[in-house]
Amino acid sequence: MITIIAATNRPNSNTLKVANYYQQQLNLKGVNSNVFSLMHLPVDVLNTDMFGKRSEDFQKIQDLISETDKFIFVMPEYNGSFPGVLKVLIDACNFPESFYNKKAALVGISSGKYGNIRGVDHFTGVCHYIHLNVLPLRIHIPNIKQELDGEGNLIQEDTIKFTHEQMDKFINF
Repeated sequence: MITIIAATNRPNSNTLKVANYYQQQLNLKGVNSNVFSLMHLPVDVLNTDMFGKRSEDFQKIQDLISETDKFIFVMPEYNGSFPGVLKVLIDACNFPESFYNKKAALVGISSGKYGNIRGVDHFTGVCHYIHLNVLPLRIHIPNIKQELDGEGNLIQEDTIKFTHEQMDKFINF
């Protein structure tokens, strides 16, 4: 199973639009996937689900993570890196079995001109530590506001080409 993680808890984010776009395109390729937005983490996750504690709300998320074989992480740039809430998700999940020897594709987005290059690099290091195998083709989408139409579809021809190349490689990864 593929789970696409919209790696921010910001409401109505472009990150979630890109995650939904990936899900729609994978569906057109005949591949089922789930989208999980970090908006749906328990509000008090830092107090209820860290250091071996587990709430009922987070257990549902843990079950989704445990059942997933492949992850696509869509990460916005926050302060030159990836959002801290993504690290909270990783830290709250059971270690090492949640991610160990599973596969991931990484997509960075930003409103600026670099597409979260540093954040994707930083998160790649986290992935390596938890033994999450990363697809070498990592996508960086800069100027995200000019990349999406009103329905949340990518509209720039080169971005569409590269995202489809990444999806095709990820399906076979």
